[in-house]
Amino acid sequence: MASKAASKRLTREYKTISENPPPYIVAHPSESNILEWHYIITGPEDTPYHGGQYWGTLVFPANYPFAPPAIRMHTPSGRFQPSTRLCLSISDFHPKSFNPAWEVSTILIGLLSFMTSDEMTTGSVSTTQSERKYLASRTRWWNSTGGGSQAKSNPAAKGNVKAGDGGAKFRAEWPDVDAENWEWIKKHKVDPVSGNRLDGENGSSCGPQLGISGSSGHQAQAVVDAVVQQREAGRSWIFRNKLLVAGAAIFMYVLVARLVRGGGIA
Repeated sequence: MASKAASKRLTREYKTISENPPPYIVAHPSESNILEWHYIITGPEDTPYHGGQYWGTLVFPANYPFAPPAIRMHTPSGRFQPSTRLCLSISDFHPKSFNPAWEVSTILIGLLSFMTSDEMTTGSVSTTQSERKYLASRTRWWNSTGGGSQAKSNPAAKGNVKAGDGGAKFRAEWPDVDAENWEWIKKHKVDPVSGNRLDGENGSSCGPQLGISGSSGHQAQAVVDAVVQQREAGRSWIFRNKLLVAGAAIFMYVLVARLVRGGGIA
């Protein structure tokens, strides 16, 4: 339970961040627990997260602001392990370095800054730019379906913020955003189960995409398919059109031979 000081401070901070939200960031406390805050970071331009919708939580201690919150990002980003506590100077991993003057907005701005950097810490992961862009394109689907689990006959219990709750927790905390996400899913013809485009338009059209998804039971085949995909994409034009090239070479050889014989050259 929050102390009176923590409750008063967080109530004031909610008013401040609602009236003047930082760029790319929105946040609010849960209706049932003022110590549990939910945020959404929109991926900034000129980053591999551009347009992505990254949902996470800040769980504050009862004695806030004299101790920092636990910070998690639930949406897969390719930057952090989903739903894993992050070790940052502004998180509960470092209570002694936390400054009581820092507010919710300060913490979230710091998180966004770290997210767009290349620094590593406990809870972060190393992935390619392409993988992060691919995940960014699936964030709306992931948030509102719990990673496709809303179609399962027995999704995880409501309140579980990890994949498997059918998007129940996200929907409870962000009903308006969830409704917008479902409109987006329908508009872009996204399969609610797999997150893939039903019209086959998945990923960028400027080159081959390597996207491995699905349950662990299908990962081996997914890896094989991805390797074949990359191998085919890497083949040269000559290799892919070897029959045409061979036919042209034979034609040229016959033509030159006839010209040589017709000119009387021994």
